[in-house]
Amino acid sequence: MKRTTLARIAAAEQRRQPLMVVTRLVDGAQCLLDAASCEGELPLSAEQLAEARGLLSSGRSSSLSSAAGFFARAYVPPPRLLIVGAVHIAQALAPMAAAAGFEVVVIDPRGAFASAERFPGVQLSDEWPDEALARLGLDEATALVALSHDPKLDDPALELALPSAAFYIGALGSRRTHEKRLERLRAAGLGELTGRIHSPIGLDLGGRAPAEIAVSILAEVIQVRYRGDRVATGA
Repeated sequence: MKRTTLARIAAAEQRRQPLMVVTRLVDGAQCLLDAASCEGELPLSAEQLAEARGLLSSGRSSSLSSAAGFFARAYVPPPRLLIVGAVHIAQALAPMAAAAGFEVVVIDPRGAFASAERFPGVQLSDEWPDEALARLGLDEATALVALSHDPKLDDPALELALPSAAFYIGALGSRRTHEKRLERLRAAGLGELTGRIHSPIGLDLGGRAPAEIAVSILAEVIQVRYRGDRVATGA
C-alpha cells in the first residue's frame, strides 16, 4: 500500500471518519472513497461506487460483485460509548463495554466521582458534558448514555446528542423523571427528536443492582447497533 494511502487512512482514523480503499488486484491500482468523494488512479463506475459505499456504511470489507478482481477494504472507527455521570452503574458498565470492544469515555466534572480510583484504566473527562461532546464529536459509531440523574449534566448532553448521528441515546430515570426531562427538551425545541431516547434505559432483564442494570444497558446498545433503533422497554 502506498505511503500516501497509509497517511490518509491514519488521518481518517484519527478523525473517526470511515474510509474505503478499493484495489484492483491485477495491478494494485487504488482509489480512496468516503461518503462524499472518490480519489485515486482507479476509476469506478456509478454501480461500483454505490456498492463500495454500501459496504462502507455497514463497515464491511469484500470483493465487489460489480467488478471482478476488485477488493474493497473498509476502515471504520471502532464503536464508542460515552457515559455521562460517573455513578455506580457507570463503574460496572465501563469495563463491560470495553471488554465488548467499545472505546469508553466517562464524562463528569465532579472530580470526586470521576476519579482513577473509581474507574481504573478508563478514559475520564472532567469537562462539562457539552464541552466534552463538542470536543469528542458524536458520529454514527458512537452511543451516549446519560446516567447522572442530574439535569445539569444529562440535559446538555442529550441536547447535543439528539440531532447528532449517534446510533444510540439512552437516559436513566423513572417514567416520571423522563416525562419532566421531555418537557425540558421540548422547551429547548427538540420535541420532534425526543423519541430517539431509550428511557427507561436498557433491555427489560428484571435486574435492579447497578451491575445488572449495566448489563441491560450494554445489551440494548449492542442490539440497536446491529438491528437498528427500536423502542426501549427496559427498567
